[in-house]
Amino acid sequence: MSKIHAAITAVNGYVPEYVLTNKELESIVDTTDEWITSRTGIKERRILKGEGLGTSDMAVHAVNGLLKKRGITAEEIELIIFCTTTPDLPFPASANILADKIGAKNAWGYDLQAACSGFIYGVSTGAQFIESGKHKKVLVVGGDKMSSIINYEDRTTCIIFGDGCGAVLLEPNEEGFGVMDSILRSDGSGRQFLHQKAGGSARPASHETVDNKEHFVYQEGQAVFKFAVTNMADVAAEIMDRNNLTSEDVKWLVPHQANKRIIDATASRMGVGSEKVMINIQRYGNTTNGTIPLCLWEWESQLKKGDNIILAAFGGGFTWGSVYLKWAY
Repeated sequence: MSKIHAAITAVNGYVPEYVLTNKELESIVDTTDEWITSRTGIKERRILKGEGLGTSDMAVHAVNGLLKKRGITAEEIELIIFCTTTPDLPFPASANILADKIGAKNAWGYDLQAACSGFIYGVSTGAQFIESGKHKKVLVVGGDKMSSIINYEDRTTCIIFGDGCGAVLLEPNEEGFGVMDSILRSDGSGRQFLHQKAGGSARPASHETVDNKEHFVYQEGQAVFKFAVTNMADVAAEIMDRNNLTSEDVKWLVPHQANKRIIDATASRMGVGSEKVMINIQRYGNTTNGTIPLCLWEWESQLKKGDNIILAAFGGGFTWGSVYLKWAY
């Protein structure tokens, strides 16, 4: 019997309608379109508007579209891994909320929190359930409503992040397609440079934490940039070396969309030309867990069976990693 791999058999995405442009940000904080574009590559980002709407509401759109494309019902899903930094509630898990909203009555699920690396952690984790034979249909969702934890008076962070969600379906494959390898890393000493100061058990919400604006993303940009450029590029090159892949062998690099310069550095380290790099940061900004599945969704029509694809990400914590997969359809 040939080895079972976990293959992506469907992908879909969703971004909210509201477009927050650099021009609009110029009227909110002291910044300019030229400054934002030259340093990040971002021109606009999407924002989820509406009372009571959370990350799971974007996921409903993404997943329902995915199910329709694949021609299956929600009741066929066995496991939901919801990768998010902005769950609807501290508990229950957004995976459980999503299961209820879409009617996935036979699925169990959980949330996975690894900041911007969450989706590749989720794909790697979900693949284990497929490869072991435990499950045949695993849904991996990556999405965030970053606008819910962004201080729009802080020009160092509000220019970067946006809202969006993507999802993939993992199923068994015996033809040699699917997730071939993954390298996942973390270093908790980096938490001081990118984190949310309050809202957890160590510093619960209080009048003081709210008044001090501690429930928003805090980032020391230079330190994060330095770590991200090195580690995301290194791990992408490492997974190529480990699997004897040359730059010619790689059809697509799907990088986390944090900063255009980090993306360029990763492609350069891999020896991959810009024509092989999926980039949509200019339109969506950094949607955290949503960036990689949104890229796969937008490029789906260009993907061919057997394509060698490298996913690479870096996130707060610090977390980082890379996944090598062969496209299955």
